Amino acid sequence: MSTIQDVTSFLEKWAPLAYQESYDNAGLIVGDPQQKVKNVLVTLDCTEAIVDEALQRDCNLIVAHHPIVFKGLKQLNGKNYVERTVIKALKNDIALYAIHTNLDSVKGGVNGRIAQQLGLSSVRILAPKRQTLEKLTTFVPVEQTSQVLEALYAAGAGQIGEYKNCSFRTLGTGSFTPTGSADPFLGKLNQPEEVEEYRIEVIFPAPLEGRVLQALRQAHPYEEVAYYLHQLENSNQEVGSGAIGTLPEPLSENDWLVYLKSRMNLKVIRHTELRNKTVQKIAICGGSGSFLLKDALRQQADVFVTADFKYHEFFDAEKQLMICDIGHYESEVFTKELLSERLTENFPNFATLLSKTDTNPVHYFV
Repeated sequence: MSTIQDVTSFLEKWAPLAYQESYDNAGLIVGDPQQKVKNVLVTLDCTEAIVDEALQRDCNLIVAHHPIVFKGLKQLNGKNYVERTVIKALKNDIALYAIHTNLDSVKGGVNGRIAQQLGLSSVRILAPKRQTLEKLTTFVPVEQTSQVLEALYAAGAGQIGEYKNCSFRTLGTGSFTPTGSADPFLGKLNQPEEVEEYRIEVIFPAPLEGRVLQALRQAHPYEEVAYYLHQLENSNQEVGSGAIGTLPEPLSENDWLVYLKSRMNLKVIRHTELRNKTVQKIAICGGSGSFLLKDALRQQADVFVTADFKYHEFFDAEKQLMICDIGHYESEVFTKELLSERLTENFPNFATLLSKTDTNPVHYFV
């Protein structure tokens, strides 16, 4: 049987916790990592009703997009829904896990699923993050270069967008003198040695640093491996906020609103005034996305689909694009299906169930 740790490790390999925002609280919030998983319930929010549903459906792990504990808990006496939910989960040995802004940040995560739902193509990150990539430089004897590179690639290094096994190498001469109790792969004790070596450089996501260095040490023939790391300022095209893509064909603004409402199963759309232009280039951000408006404008999007815009923020569109505020829950609800699909594909030994409980706290009178 799989443990909770097995499930969380898989999720964090897909959406590393290092990619969550500083204010967030993603990860295992309640539960024993070594507990065996019966079944998993996937939901957008975790509430008392969700814990009740997990009990009814024999699930002892709840995977939610939003963390139930967002701010620190100083007491646990059931005075609000957060504390009552945590208490109920603890009493019934139900683990609570949140995969929030880290899943927002990875390509193919929350925003990737919205893009899929809208039928967008040529999808890319709207605001790529900086300082999430590192470069490894090391030195390897010519004959062992292939084995070291293969190990680094297997550990996740050398992936740049749609290109894999990327590296750079330059030929040079390494020099050293083994001393003391050294057991050199090449050369003899107390004798200077010169070896023809490749200087190898590969790029990798920062959360993979431990895995990449372990692979380097295991594959490298030298007793002492010379290497150094650099944090890169480059924008990471695989990690960031929002997404942007194109519709299969241009639509009038009215047709677009009908299309958006149908595809996202909406009751209402709050939007800026119509500009009497066709739309095709669509920027998106699940949840609260007003902070990305400048990025959507900079990339000349025709529409920005997101949620939680404040009244005065609608003016900031400056008639250069249409803001479509579709609601926080509505923008992210398809994340449940995304999580369910990934867990089902990788863990066939337990059931992954979509929550039937509607946790949207916002209701509409229409």
